Amino acid sequence: MASTANAFTVGDYVVYPKHGVGRVVELQKEEIAGMQLELYVLRFEKERMTLRVPVGKVEAIGMRKLSSDKTLKQAMETLKGKPKVKRTMWSRRAQEYEAKINSGDLVSIAEVTRDLFRPEDQPEQSYSERQIFEAASSRLARELAAMEETDEPTALNKILDVLREHAPQYYDSAEEA
Repeated sequence: MASTANAFTVGDYVVYPKHGVGRVVELQKEEIAGMQLELYVLRFEKERMTLRVPVGKVEAIGMRKLSSDKTLKQAMETLKGKPKVKRTMWSRRAQEYEAKINSGDLVSIAEVTRDLFRPEDQPEQSYSERQIFEAASSRLARELAAMEETDEPTALNKILDVLREHAPQYYDSAEEA
């Protein structure tokens, strides 16, 4: 446990599984219920949210540094793959998609983004499909933006360009079958 005590420093970007990419803005010591706690203060700009995370809970929560370049490459390759759409009820699939997004795993988030992407010439998505797609693609874009030191819209365009380039081959072959 001592190894994670100072795993993050002020200014580091971190991934908090349920909220995405935030930045460590401060290390605080506070007394809560008679106990001295050391806390990371995280700022999530997009949500205008500040979160205090006890240093000792970092591992249990799954908070981590930004993904490695290798993981990022794997996520970008995942976007190029064939979409996997299960034929289960939408409510079950939606739960699975939400769980993947909240896992904080970049490759799982890329899978959701790929699976829910619809090229312009395809039928319209339902409102809830679009909401989950936007949540996944935004989460992916924020981590990509932090890693490449760019902004979220630029990162999102890069992701959408990959999807637009590779998705048509899967939709064209489905229509011919």
